[in-house]
Amino acid sequence: MTTPILKALIFDFDGTILDTETHEFRRWEALYRAHGRELALADWQQGIGTWDAFDPWLGLPDEVQARQTEVHAELRGQIHADIEASDLRPGVRAVLEEARASGLRLALATSSDSQWVTRWLEQHGLLAWFEVLATRGDVARVKPDPELYALAVSRLGLRHEECLAVEDSFNGATAALAAGVGVVVVPNEVTASQPFPPNWPRLEEFTTLGALLESAGFAAPI
Repeated sequence: MTTPILKALIFDFDGTILDTETHEFRRWEALYRAHGRELALADWQQGIGTWDAFDPWLGLPDEVQARQTEVHAELRGQIHADIEASDLRPGVRAVLEEARASGLRLALATSSDSQWVTRWLEQHGLLAWFEVLATRGDVARVKPDPELYALAVSRLGLRHEECLAVEDSFNGATAALAAGVGVVVVPNEVTASQPFPPNWPRLEEFTTLGALLESAGFAAPI
């Protein structure tokens, strides 16, 4: 049986390209502590890479929940300011540049909405690099359902075995594998302790495209 030739990388966005997730968790964690509560990372991790799987408001006092609109507006402003001031995850840009130079096509599959993703991709000059965006508004079910990855593969016009997903979370990696797409997990600060099975390829950080592909069993493009 002929080994498929890798033709495209499909990246997750939040936590993978730009670590929005750690900023969001730290701000929610501070809000909890300001009201004498503790936000468990394991609870927060349930919602990483997906949507509506964990409601952090339920762990806050009633008086905070009663002011949810006001509190959320302030919290959202803080989170956005943190993200605005942050750079891409170390090594991401170099890997993307290597991928483009090697002729690999680039796509994005994210449980976030298109407005959120395009805002930050534009800020970092990356929007035009991705020929396919599959976002929350395009599907009925987000990760860990495979629909986002299946859509990205379809829009690329490729077979699932010709694509490799790059993810940071358990929900995201589960979605890719369920779609038949190989995956490499590159966790961030808030996903590193998730229970990734030992047989899932994993890198502790982005280094080179070659390292990424080697971890997934692919040869680097010539």
